[in-house]
Amino acid sequence: MGKKTVLITDDVEVNRVILREILKDEYNLLEAGDGTETLKIIHQNADHISAVLLDVIMPNMDGFAVLDTLRSEKVLDRIPVLLISADRSVEFERDGYQKGAFDFIHKPFDGMIVKARLKRAVELYENKNHMKEVVGRQTELLEKQIAQLKSQEKQLRITNNNIIDVMSSVVEFRSLESGLHVKRIRRYSLTLAKTVMSHNPEYHLTDEKVEMIASAAALHDVGKIGIPDSVLLKPGKLTPEEFEVMKTHTTKGAAIIDELEWIQDEEMHQISYDICMFHHEKYDGKGYPQGLKGDEIPIAAQIVSVADCFDALTSERCYKPPYSPDEAYSMIEEGQCGTFSAQMLTCLTICLPEFKQIYASRKS
Repeated sequence: MGKKTVLITDDVEVNRVILREILKDEYNLLEAGDGTETLKIIHQNADHISAVLLDVIMPNMDGFAVLDTLRSEKVLDRIPVLLISADRSVEFERDGYQKGAFDFIHKPFDGMIVKARLKRAVELYENKNHMKEVVGRQTELLEKQIAQLKSQEKQLRITNNNIIDVMSSVVEFRSLESGLHVKRIRRYSLTLAKTVMSHNPEYHLTDEKVEMIASAAALHDVGKIGIPDSVLLKPGKLTPEEFEVMKTHTTKGAAIIDELEWIQDEEMHQISYDICMFHHEKYDGKGYPQGLKGDEIPIAAQIVSVADCFDALTSERCYKPPYSPDEAYSMIEEGQCGTFSAQMLTCLTICLPEFKQIYASRKS
């Protein structure tokens, strides 16, 4: 495979020379001396540029103005931009992320850091763009299959599940999570839903509904497709403003479900909608997006909420190590992750041995 192409933009020639020396052995390099020239080169070479190193302070058109233009043209969805600056302040980096920057390279340059950050950006976007192409082809193929199988209810349901897999894979790869997360959420949700059906007849669950809940559980975070990379992929703790953006994945997910014509079954559509919209609601009304209380929260969303919480606690994140199943169970039981109903907690207790088996299977 040939070298990737990187565009270096800086109005100070000595800075371009330094970066050129650092990167010349690993990348094909293009150079620009101002923002206007940068946009011209990107427009001419958009299909070949793998990343842009962009100085912020430049005459005529500064780096932030270039970012605004690239964002409006949807270029930032395909090409990562790393801002060059001597400013290391939190305020500066927050402004950069909000405008769509992927990362920062600070002056004076450290060759190892420059290479590492650029390599990470190029590889991540290469994988993301590849997955978009793969998912696009798979979705197109599956849509053709749906048209052929509309009259066959059983086959239609199988195809629906395949599309759910594809859509959930988009979120997984955008979030840089393992594809096994969706499989575990399905298994946890299926186990918990079966237990609720057996012990809580007041929720009127059936075998068919239980299967629907388990399938639709894979779509719980589909709204993250609409969350900007600067928030979704941020390695550290979100700011209050960023968290408000992240919370919108619930309403975005519900809107996506409403627009999907392939969910022919009305009940499946409602269950999918409820899970996307309400899986972050809490029994005491302190969740989001609507602050629902008690059994105002649909039972499908309550079930997936517990499953999602358990998997999140027992999975490694950049900001925490994984907790053991017993530790996760205790944290949920004690209300450290928000309030769940007494029925859900009782069913979780019953399910815990099987949850541990699901957890153990991740290692194989």
